[in-house]
Amino acid sequence: MIVPAIKGDSGGIPAGFEIIGAEPVLRLVQFTSTIQKFSMIIAEIGSVHDGSFGNACKIVELASECGADAVKFQTHIAMAETLPNAPAPNFFKSEPRFEYFTRTSFSLNQWRELKDLSETLGLVFLSSPFSIEAAEILESINLTCYKIPSGEITNIPLIETIASFGKPVLLSSGMSNWEELDSAISILEGKCEFTVMQCSSIYPCPPENIGLNVLQEIRARYGCSVGFSDHSNGLAAPIAAAALGATVIEKHFTFSRFMYGSDATHSMEPDEFRILTSALNDVWKMLSCPVDKNDIFHYLEMKDIFQKSIVSSMPLQAGMLIQRHHLAFKKPGTGIPASKYRELLGKRILTSCAANELIRREWFE
Repeated sequence: MIVPAIKGDSGGIPAGFEIIGAEPVLRLVQFTSTIQKFSMIIAEIGSVHDGSFGNACKIVELASECGADAVKFQTHIAMAETLPNAPAPNFFKSEPRFEYFTRTSFSLNQWRELKDLSETLGLVFLSSPFSIEAAEILESINLTCYKIPSGEITNIPLIETIASFGKPVLLSSGMSNWEELDSAISILEGKCEFTVMQCSSIYPCPPENIGLNVLQEIRARYGCSVGFSDHSNGLAAPIAAAALGATVIEKHFTFSRFMYGSDATHSMEPDEFRILTSALNDVWKMLSCPVDKNDIFHYLEMKDIFQKSIVSSMPLQAGMLIQRHHLAFKKPGTGIPASKYRELLGKRILTSCAANELIRREWFE
């Protein structure tokens, strides 16, 4: 099980973890998997299930098979969240939003079953509440970590409600400026642990609007760990974000981009998601294993094979004073290194040798 390293770490163990025996173990969910890394890949399912509970269960299973560490849904209660005539986004106008949210919503028992299924599969179960009422439903099933979506950053009553739960929070920043983020974070600070997610609410998001530079700005401004919620096409942005220190990566996930709905067309399909999770885990492994450039133990055999030694360029007679034209530089690297050739210039050789022989130090006075 893998979770974000979030603000509030102590003694080198991120908040959200505790020590059981000799290893840090996840405190957010009720099982005892040993932590392998302090990072998390979220498969953002959203509403791609299109209201089918069966599809929702199947895509949770598929996300687990594809290497996700967490699944995230969206909890919409249309009456609590939107006016019936509220406009729809340009990327999905096939159905009025109020009707869409009503049609695709789940019951309390279904949310509980999805959470149980996710945790049985070793996944962290997340859902973004879009109203106080939705947050209260999620709290009633003991959600272990909350994701505040980009559109709710200025919904101060909702953030106050979530902060009162005292659970870890992932805060998405896709359509907010610094002032709005400052306001939201001021509510969370001191009440719960949080990770701020760089995000750009454009579907799909072009490379010039990704904002990788904001990751460091978030870290410097708030002193917290950072994540990245990706709305771009392809693999480049999340991999780059991980390399720049994002410990939580969220990517929309679907059975197929040909599915109906608001999320499918800008989501990642299973084969692509498998590649992404593998690449992200490789990036985090690289970052967790700093290399000492002076430690060349692993390369000694390669040095012998590929580097050059000093050899005789012609037959040499005992008593000759070595000059530059007497020397050549060839593999293997088991003799005097080519970098040391100046140490031999002007020295008298005591042993005759043929051309193309490795020069040895004991041949000189």
